[in-house]
Amino acid sequence: MQPAYYDAMALDALTARETEAFRRRHPRSAELAEAARTNLYGGVPMHWMADWSSPFPLFVSSASGAYFTDVDGIQYADFCLGDTGAMFGHSPAPVAAVVAAQAGQGYTTMLPGEEAVLVGRELARRFGLPFWQMATTATDANRWAIRWARAVTGRELLLVFDGCYHGAVDETLVRLQEGQVVHRAGLLGQVADLTRSVRVVEFNDLPALQAALAANDVAAVLCEPVMTNTGMVLPDEGFLESLRTLTRQAGTLLIVDETHTIASGPEGYCRAHGLEADIFVLGKPVAGGLPASVFGVSAAVAEQMQQVRAQKAQDPEQAGHPHTGMGTTLSANMFSLHAMRANLESVMTAEAFERMLPMAEYLGSRLESLIRRMGVPWSTTRVGARVEFQFTPSPPRTGREAEAAFDKPLEQAIHLYLLNRGVMITPFHNMMLTCPDTSADDIDRLVGALADFLDELVI
Repeated sequence: MQPAYYDAMALDALTARETEAFRRRHPRSAELAEAARTNLYGGVPMHWMADWSSPFPLFVSSASGAYFTDVDGIQYADFCLGDTGAMFGHSPAPVAAVVAAQAGQGYTTMLPGEEAVLVGRELARRFGLPFWQMATTATDANRWAIRWARAVTGRELLLVFDGCYHGAVDETLVRLQEGQVVHRAGLLGQVADLTRSVRVVEFNDLPALQAALAANDVAAVLCEPVMTNTGMVLPDEGFLESLRTLTRQAGTLLIVDETHTIASGPEGYCRAHGLEADIFVLGKPVAGGLPASVFGVSAAVAEQMQQVRAQKAQDPEQAGHPHTGMGTTLSANMFSLHAMRANLESVMTAEAFERMLPMAEYLGSRLESLIRRMGVPWSTTRVGARVEFQFTPSPPRTGREAEAAFDKPLEQAIHLYLLNRGVMITPFHNMMLTCPDTSADDIDRLVGALADFLDELVI
């Protein structure tokens, strides 16, 4: 249904005008986009890079701190920050220094170095779980966490929340539709029936969660402590505590994916809010923007892992490595481990968050003031350095409610309007991050551009 506070025809006209302005401002990006179509499927090296509101992708020449510059020489205040991958800013100096130093000392050997010991020690200290493994992406880490959970519990079923995001893990590409688990719309090439091994419930729905765990047959619940990819959804008071209690009662492991909610602070959301994970996953920003991820396990889970490995190794019908299906050759390579150590010790610090969190609070307050002044039916949600505005008068409680608030034409027009004024937010929804280099001037620029957009559009 057409929202009452703006006219759809006016939005179409504004979008057409801004599209043409983008074309005029970016001739070099347009040339590269055309050339890319010759050999790159979809004209980009990775298809998400085409998921922006612009008529063709921006091509980047450099990025540093809170800013990047495109090939046409235009600089942008970056509130996307690689959708969390560069959460602490582009090319943080400590990571850049060790990358330069390591460049002539080897990249990958499939053997550990001293950094592995130091990184493991720091991860244990910071996140409170004693044993760690490294992977290349959070998708990998989540896959292996699920596989371990099934191995140690002897159960097949996984439980996720409707609208969840855990990378490209097959089992999470499902939705809840009229009470039934279905494959996510647009899922390509999937031959296995994912609905047979996954249960889905709404976030914040305790009765549904309790019912889904009642048979004591679920290996693990995989969750973000705050939903972040279908529009941010905060947990109701007491929901996470009940989740932890219910999983323990059911003998179900709790896997917490903090790839996005690490924006809460240097020790993540779990430690800030007293949530105890059995398995903890972190990707994207852990190595300062280089491909790397980690997962940690409790002492109890580690002991169970050792037991099932020993059992598998002793079974003459199961000859082979007792961890088949987990691990990639480049996981925990020398390059990423050096970067991870530098990032953990010198970038992802309490001091960094002391700069990021006040800026995020300022951004949230400026947005709330604008929403009140313009009288639009929007709301804001914030988790640490992560802020979002949503097209609904009150923050959603479930993934379904968050998705129902989507207004794709409006969202795309806003993103394009901001790009044309030198500001970038994430392309998938209205999420913004503040990094240590984000300034109040950058935030004023973002909110001022959004105010100009609303002044043009709101009836």
